Amino acid sequence: MAHAALEAAKAKAKERGTSPGYRRRAVGGGGQNPRRRRWSGPGADPRDPQPLGRLVSRLVSDRGWNESVTTARVFAQWARLVGEDVAEHAQPVVLKDGELTVRASSTAWATQLRLLQGKLLHKIAAGVGNGVVKRMRIQGPTAPSWRKGPRHVPGRGPRDTYG
Repeated sequence: MAHAALEAAKAKAKERGTSPGYRRRAVGGGGQNPRRRRWSGPGADPRDPQPLGRLVSRLVSDRGWNESVTTARVFAQWARLVGEDVAEHAQPVVLKDGELTVRASSTAWATQLRLLQGKLLHKIAAGVGNGVVKRMRIQGPTAPSWRKGPRHVPGRGPRDTYG
C-alpha cells in the first residue's frame, strides 16, 4: 500500500513537472504571501509617508465634513477674499444652502455691498470654489430694541403722546 502511494505521488509530481517531495515556490519569494511584503521597495506604496494635507483631505471627505470645512474657509479667509476695506465694514454671519448672510456696519455700507454683490460673489468663487456661495443676503446694522424688561406691555407705551 505504501508502495502504491509513493508511485501515485511520483506520477502527480511528474504531471506538475517537479520532483516528488518538493512543492513549487510561490511567486514573490521565500514562501511568503506575495500580498504581505515587509519591505516597500523603490516604487510608491500606500504605507509610505504621506503629506499631511492629503491625509487631512481624505479624513474630511471620509467623515463628510466637506460642507463644514468650506464654510469655515469662507469665514476664516473673509478679509483676503473680499478685500480689507470691505472686510472692515462687513462680517459674514451665516452660510447655509449656498446663501451667505453678511452684516454691514452701517446702512450706507449695506447699500454699497448690495451694489458690489456680483463682484464679491466672483471673488469668493475664485478663492474657495464655485458653488460654495451662490447668493448673498446683505443686512444692515441691528437697531436697539425698544422692548426692555420681562414685563413688557405691547404697544407704543409712553411714546404715543408725542404726536
